[in-house]
Amino acid sequence: MRKIILAAGAALALAACSSEKPADEAAAAATDAAAAATEAATEAAAAATDAAAAATDAAAGASAAATDAAAAASDAAKKM
Repeated sequence: MRKIILAAGAALALAACSSEKPADEAAAAATDAAAAATEAATEAAAAATDAAAAATDAAAGASAAATDAAAAASDAAKKM
């Protein structure tokens, strides 16, 4: 993500400093860079959401396993 933002900034600075490119081309380059940064941020957010969902599922599985283990231990204690 940091590299994309740096690349977008570099592209914008280069376009602004270049005397060969008109302002419209510089604005288009900045828009493209912003779109790429937005897409990368969206993908990162989706990946974070997926990771959070996986962690939630894992926690639920661990909780169920702990409940089952406690029930088995209780049953075993009753039989003693």
